[in-house]
Amino acid sequence: MNARRITIADIARACGVSRATVSLVLRDSPLPSQSTRERVQAEIKRQGYVYNRAAANLRQRTSSSVALIINDLSNPYFAEFASGVDEALGSDHYVTLLGSTGESVERQQHVLASLMEHNPAGIILSPAEGSDGEGLHRIIGAHTPVLVFNREPPHAHWASSHWDYLALDNRHGARIATEHLLQQGHRRIAFFGGHANSSSCRERRDGYNQAMSAAGVTVEPAWMRESAPTRLAAAEQTRALLASDPVPTAAVCYNDAVALGLMLGLAAHGRRPGHDFAITGFDDIPEAAVSLPPLTTLATDPRARGRQAAERILERVHDPDAGGTRTIAPVRLVVRASTCPPAAT
Repeated sequence: MNARRITIADIARACGVSRATVSLVLRDSPLPSQSTRERVQAEIKRQGYVYNRAAANLRQRTSSSVALIINDLSNPYFAEFASGVDEALGSDHYVTLLGSTGESVERQQHVLASLMEHNPAGIILSPAEGSDGEGLHRIIGAHTPVLVFNREPPHAHWASSHWDYLALDNRHGARIATEHLLQQGHRRIAFFGGHANSSSCRERRDGYNQAMSAAGVTVEPAWMRESAPTRLAAAEQTRALLASDPVPTAAVCYNDAVALGLMLGLAAHGRRPGHDFAITGFDDIPEAAVSLPPLTTLATDPRARGRQAAERILERVHDPDAGGTRTIAPVRLVVRASTCPPAAT
């Protein structure tokens, strides 16, 4: 794959016009004719040229910024992750360009396209649900170092030698959380939250299913309850979970935000998490240790993961010929008061 950056000169040469004409088209000047404008725009699209606004304004050949695009700015996990990224980048005199997609693929396209105009030295991306690897490549191109965090978009297999991938040990984490509940005597255990088409959710469901199967427990379809991975969405789904037949006595939650939302939902229905319903989370955000009750969860050290992501991107920036890597970060079960044996019936 040719990693050379497409330039205005390439577009001008292919169209048989001057570089100045291409520049006028890029800046939406009315001077070029309509036919010239259309020809230049078609060639820009064909070659995948991205207008480098930072270079146009500053006329500099290097970038001192790295773009960080996250899928959910409201999730405390990403506040910690972003802090780790910024710490590592700052120590190497880079600045962070932050974008948030709100789990919208359309918004993600606009954010990426805008940030690419600033010519970031690299990109750290936690993809929105429903992202497609080919679509991301069309926006980013092949020359910018990219690290994808924890969600692997479909159709991204081609990028494995060019992009880095950093993920949490989702499958193992959900498995040991489920095993913890099984050891406490639970058999009616739900997997609660997240969307099944997300790679991280699929992996966590796999770990849950592995543990249940190994224990000889049949998972009821009603125990696999999807929701957006947020506190509010989880609270709203609590009624449906409690309407399952048979009703679960415990839940392995997709993440801590979902677990905290489920706690609120259970309390609203007269249930007492940690007394008559057991809950585990995933992430160990700061609030997990001080929630009521304190949340049993998988510690992932989001600030360290942010530093790890930034350090890897900087390695790629300093050594552009280095190949992509796949790294699975370990997780650790932290047992607190939100898990308990099944209530006596």
